[in-house]
Amino acid sequence: MSDGGIADGPTADGAGAVGRAGWRRPAELLRLRLLREINSTVHGADLHLERYDRPLGDPGLFGPDSVVWRVHGHPAGMLVGGFAALMLQSLHPVAMRAVAEHSDYRTDPVGRLHRTARFVSTTTLGSSAAAEAAISAVRRVHGYVRGRDAEGRPYRADDPDLLCWVHTAEVACFLAGYQVFAGQGKLTDRQCDDYLAEAAQTGQLLGADGVPLSRAGLARYLAGVRGALRVTPEALEAVALLRDFGRTRRERLAVRILTNAAIGLLPGWARRTLGIRRPWAVRRLWDRPLARLLGAVMVWACGLSPIRAAATARARTRASVPAGGGAR
Repeated sequence: MSDGGIADGPTADGAGAVGRAGWRRPAELLRLRLLREINSTVHGADLHLERYDRPLGDPGLFGPDSVVWRVHGHPAGMLVGGFAALMLQSLHPVAMRAVAEHSDYRTDPVGRLHRTARFVSTTTLGSSAAAEAAISAVRRVHGYVRGRDAEGRPYRADDPDLLCWVHTAEVACFLAGYQVFAGQGKLTDRQCDDYLAEAAQTGQLLGADGVPLSRAGLARYLAGVRGALRVTPEALEAVALLRDFGRTRRERLAVRILTNAAIGLLPGWARRTLGIRRPWAVRRLWDRPLARLLGAVMVWACGLSPIRAAATARARTRASVPAGGGAR
């Protein structure tokens, strides 16, 4: 026995370990390459980890045990949900007019994506100071965004009702994206309410008024606001630009897959208003499975996101107390 099985065992295991290590290295290199590409596309070259890794012990606005961290940490759910949010938000003629007149999304769509992604990641995962600074910066910009809508009525970006629409459309789509793409990790009804209540803090700090705090409140809000929504030329232009977004063929293909899936997250009335005619069978049997496959690759690639790792280490590490600096 000792001259046979035991002698052969380590040799075989060793060869297997070498073989597995050989396969793991190319897979890890591929994962890191995809992670860099995703971060570059979504966040830009500089992740600004100083927003996330200090000070130790600071949970930020929400903390690692929050439902917000859970929902906003799912790459596929957030990207598909984010694209759906942009389409849904475009149906508010005043919000779309403000974006069309004061945003550079036509000339610098990548920069616009970077700024939006940084704001969401900073307010979600950043330190308290970084999150508050990001919110203050947006509020300062909003103070300068003013104009007149198509009927000549004045608007301002810091209007509490307008901010409520932008925030509510966004979190509704983020939540829908997570629920579709999280698989076995789907939230319970109670957790969905918790997410909306937690996320409301960001909208309120931005100046929004009447932000829904539950699924019931969300349903009431969307039913009440529908009368003010309609499609405009600016909305159709924005949706067309969104669906063609991408600097490379691979980016454009990924965006098309994700935006097709995003169409399936929209309420039926929103699709009809935008004039999108994509049959149920295509949305459920083609768009969604394809996006799930792409999403699985993204989740694999982003599993060790440096932003998430830095934020988790900061929030879960107890700050050291200087010698002699304890409570007296």
